[in-house]
Amino acid sequence: FLDAFNGWQLVRDLKKATGLPAATSFKHVSPAGAAVGLPLSDVERKIYWVDDMDMEFTPLANAYARARGADRMSSFGDFISLSDVCDVDTAKLIKREVSDGVIAPGYTEEAMELLMQKKKGNYNIIQIDPSYVPAEIERKQVYGITFEQGRNELAINDELFSNIVTKNKELPEEAVMDMKIAMITLKYTQSNSVCYVKGGQAIGIGAGQQSRVHCTRLAGQKADNWYLRQAPQVLDLQFVDSLGRADRDNTIDVYIGEEYEDVLREGEWQKRFKVKPPVFTREEKRAWLDKMQDVTLGSDAFFPFSDNIERAHKSGVKYIAQPGGSVRDADVIACCDKYNMVMAFTGIRLFHH
Repeated sequence: FLDAFNGWQLVRDLKKATGLPAATSFKHVSPAGAAVGLPLSDVERKIYWVDDMDMEFTPLANAYARARGADRMSSFGDFISLSDVCDVDTAKLIKREVSDGVIAPGYTEEAMELLMQKKKGNYNIIQIDPSYVPAEIERKQVYGITFEQGRNELAINDELFSNIVTKNKELPEEAVMDMKIAMITLKYTQSNSVCYVKGGQAIGIGAGQQSRVHCTRLAGQKADNWYLRQAPQVLDLQFVDSLGRADRDNTIDVYIGEEYEDVLREGEWQKRFKVKPPVFTREEKRAWLDKMQDVTLGSDAFFPFSDNIERAHKSGVKYIAQPGGSVRDADVIACCDKYNMVMAFTGIRLFHH
C-alpha cells in the first residue's frame, strides 16, 4: 500500500501540473512508469500490446497504457494509480495485466464489475477522496526512533524551469511538460534517481542508486530499450501463437540486449519464434538509437560530473532539468553547450526515501 499512496500523490500532481489525466505503475516504492493521457501512436499500440483491442481509448486509458507499456518488464505485478475516475476502457486494460491493485478517486459501475473479477475477487481496489489533505508533518520510525519532517508540497510549474543556464535557451512547450513529468516522477522515486521523458511519458527511470551516473546509465538503458522496441527488426518478430505477452516482453528484452544468443540458439528460438530472426547487431542498434531525439532528462539532485551529460546524449537527450549546485556546474554546462542542449537549474533537490 506504500506504492498506492505514493502513486496517488504522483498522479494527483501530474494532473494538477498538466491538466491531463495521469497514470503511474508502481513497484517496490518507486514508479516503473508514469504518463499523461495523450493519444497512442500505432507503433506504441503495438509495442504496448494493445493493438488487438478494438476500441477508442479514453485519455485515462491512454495514460495507463503508456505508463504500463514504457517499461513492461519492471511494471509486471504493479500497483496502479489513476488521477481520474476509472472508466471501463481503463479497466479493460487493467484486467488483462498482472497487477496487485489500483487506487483512483472513483470507478464507474462497469469498471468496478471488471476489476472485481481479477484474482478471483481478491484484487486490491482503493477509492481515495481527492479532496483529502494529510497532516503537514510526516513521521517514520526506524529501529525504534521516530523521525519527523514536513511534507514535500513543492509545486512543479513553469517557473521552476525559468533559470536556463545554457547558451541554447529555446524551451518548447512540449519540453516544459516533459520536464514537469520528469520532476514529479522523481519527487516520488527512491533516491538517487533520474528520469528520461519523451512525448508525455517516462521512458526510463533509474531509482535507488548510490551513484548519480549509475542512475543515468540505468535509466538511459531503459530509454534505449523503449526505442529499440520500435525498430523494424523488433516489430517484425514473428512469435509463436502460444507465447503470452509477458514472455514476449522477456524475449524482446533478451533479443535487443547483449545476451541475444539465449533466445536465438538452436532449440531455444523454436520455443519463441515461428521464424528465426537475424541478430540485431550492435551497429544496427546504434544506428537506430541515433534517430532518437528531443528527449528530456530530469535529476533529483545535481549532476556532479559531465559524464552524466555524455551518457544522456547517447539516448537523444535535448532538454535537462536539475537542481544545480555542484562545484563542477561549469563543466556540466559546457558539456551541454557542446551538444546544444537546453538545461534549467531548478535550485531544488527532490530526495525521497
